[in-house]
Amino acid sequence: MSRAQPASSVGITRQGDVLWILMDPRFRPELSSTYEPVKCSKECTCDKKNMQCIYERHYAELSSSSGVLAQEVISFGKKSELGPQQVIFGCENAESGDLFNQHADGIIGLGHGQLSIMDQLVGKGAISDSFSLCYGGMDIGGGAMVLGGISTPPGMVFSHSDPSRSPYYNIELKEILVGGKPLQLDPRIFDRKHGTILDSGTTFAYLPKEAFRAFKDALFDNLGSLKQVDGPDPNYKDVCFGGAGRDPSKSFPEVDMVFSGGKKLKLTPENYLFRHSKLHGAYCLGVFQNGKDSTTLIGGIIVRNTLVTYDRQNHRIGFWKTNCSELWNKLHVDEDNLEPPVKKNNTETSPAKLDNTEKPAAASTSSTIELAPAFSPIASKAGILLGQFQVGIITFDMFLNVTYLAIVTHLQELEELIARDLYISSDQVHLAKLMSKGNGSLLKWNIFPAGNSDFIANGAAIVIIARLTEHQFQLPNTFGSYEVVRWNVEPPSRRPWWQKHLWAVGLGCSVVLILSFTTLLVWYLRRNASSLSAAYRPVDATIPEQEMQPL
Repeated sequence: MSRAQPASSVGITRQGDVLWILMDPRFRPELSSTYEPVKCSKECTCDKKNMQCIYERHYAELSSSSGVLAQEVISFGKKSELGPQQVIFGCENAESGDLFNQHADGIIGLGHGQLSIMDQLVGKGAISDSFSLCYGGMDIGGGAMVLGGISTPPGMVFSHSDPSRSPYYNIELKEILVGGKPLQLDPRIFDRKHGTILDSGTTFAYLPKEAFRAFKDALFDNLGSLKQVDGPDPNYKDVCFGGAGRDPSKSFPEVDMVFSGGKKLKLTPENYLFRHSKLHGAYCLGVFQNGKDSTTLIGGIIVRNTLVTYDRQNHRIGFWKTNCSELWNKLHVDEDNLEPPVKKNNTETSPAKLDNTEKPAAASTSSTIELAPAFSPIASKAGILLGQFQVGIITFDMFLNVTYLAIVTHLQELEELIARDLYISSDQVHLAKLMSKGNGSLLKWNIFPAGNSDFIANGAAIVIIARLTEHQFQLPNTFGSYEVVRWNVEPPSRRPWWQKHLWAVGLGCSVVLILSFTTLLVWYLRRNASSLSAAYRPVDATIPEQEMQPL
């Protein structure tokens, strides 16, 4: 499990707007009689031939997926009451990162937006505007997803969710109790930036700085004789405790999340701890500080063995503690207590029409990007990166607390380290300026597009900037500590032909120089060879006598 980024997870269910399907075995469109590509239009990003809509998605854990948009009839399993439906989905051609490594076949988008599977099915009147998720526990797998409404189980705790507050599913968290005692925090701390976001695609929970410190301190006060131990990942300083045995509930306190109106959701230790992978009986804290971001991010660990109902129609989210592996037996779900489908004016909007603000993206053009709440430091400029103009150059200033002389001999190494941690080629990283500043050094860097491209794809740009603002460089002690003090994006400059093809120009000049040098060398050798031939005489050859001249 990775904790470097709040959106790191396996089997992500992102609040996106596209149903991503990779069938097993691989889906083959040519064998389907109902497959139809979404034709190119002004409402989407088109392929190079302007024939078909394409997409590209980048996620905060640095995985990506790209492919084409198409319409197809999909089914939801043999036990589903929902019959096959024709929907738009993303038919993937390439993927990277966790999407490539995980066992899941793809991502299903359950968020807001016309391409969300929820919005498509609700728009067709196939389901009511609600869905539910239930995750397995720490040691027991299983779970369920319900598309459409279900009967509300008794004891479900609801929190208001304001869809106009942000594009993410939010809740009104007011207070956290540890061992029955409040953290003594201003309730407004959970209402900053995006507020408190419930993100099914995030593995752990992330709190603002003050809230995280208060939570950790309160936890320490309730641990008794447990000793702190090193975490399983040597590259990350986890907060872990040993000696708790098999059942963490005997050693760790309960935690309560208090919503508006004083409603409480009780959390057991499995809702904020994960097992130490290398030390038996040890557990690590699954709650982290959300960097410099003041957003509160509630991930999947918090809702282990909890049925979460996203009642979008009534703008609320409900929580009910249960054993998710036995969910169906507890809910007694059948045709009688399923809410009826909702019809909208007895008409269906053409699924091929996409909202201008929800354009699928391509790698070769300006890309849209699924931003996780953890990246709110870049929110002020997100509009720029979402298509107002293409990103030509990314510039940033880096301050290192080492002297000019200590850096100048390691510039190439530093350039390669920056490129590695930004997931780009070292050819894209250029040092624009290096100067002394106090006891340290200030370096101005430029990030250029890869290869011969005139711009950086917005998806790649957003990842670069996110890593810059979240301080993701792993620099050796040679460079001391660092700080990114400024960053900026600039549109592509109108470079002349020779600049766009600088490598070709350089290669051509090199060839000309080599040919010129070779020609000059051949001419010189031939000239000297002829003069040497004229001056040569055999040993026994007769030579004319020469009269000696007076001194």
